[in-house]
Amino acid sequence: MINRLIGKKLTSGRKREFDAQLALDAAMHTFWKKGYVGTSMNDLIMSMGINKPSMYRAFGNKESLFVKATQRYLETKMQPHLALLNQENLSLKQRFKNHMMSIIKMQCDPEPALGCYLVLCQSELVSGDIPHDAESILMQAELLPRQLYTELLSTDNEAIELGLDKNAAANALTLYTLLKGSASMARSGVTTVELEYSVDRILIGIGLH
Repeated sequence: MINRLIGKKLTSGRKREFDAQLALDAAMHTFWKKGYVGTSMNDLIMSMGINKPSMYRAFGNKESLFVKATQRYLETKMQPHLALLNQENLSLKQRFKNHMMSIIKMQCDPEPALGCYLVLCQSELVSGDIPHDAESILMQAELLPRQLYTELLSTDNEAIELGLDKNAAANALTLYTLLKGSASMARSGVTTVELEYSVDRILIGIGLH
């Protein structure tokens, strides 16, 4: 369906036009399913519904397209989850739960793919097959959640009252570790309901009662 939405025929003799954002979303979904290494140029061209010259003109090579797709993922998928950490008039525990469950619901949704785009592609870094710019944006994305959690746990009044600021970095790592693990579990078919129990237990475990 997305291929039909992207490609638009013009009058005879003129080049095919396409919606660049829809094409980028299609590329993002392909990387989400297969990872960077597992995605071929043919996979991208087929999913985006455009030819190779058009892809290169609009997005550059595979690495450049991946960087743009990852930026698109961060802006459209991750930002809404992160915004939940700053909801007003909610306890710190509820804010973290809303944030984590929002991510887990996405991970457990088979459309466009189970799991997490970032976790899948970050797991490929150890192979050494990820080029520099793609590696750089994945490493930056890896640090972002832990930094945000650490800052929140260090500065939030409720967190300070509960003493969570004393081990803010360790608690942040604990929460992030669960979310990286839930991404893998979601790919294995574990449900949102099952993973919610793990979220509740980890929040209690770090001291959010």
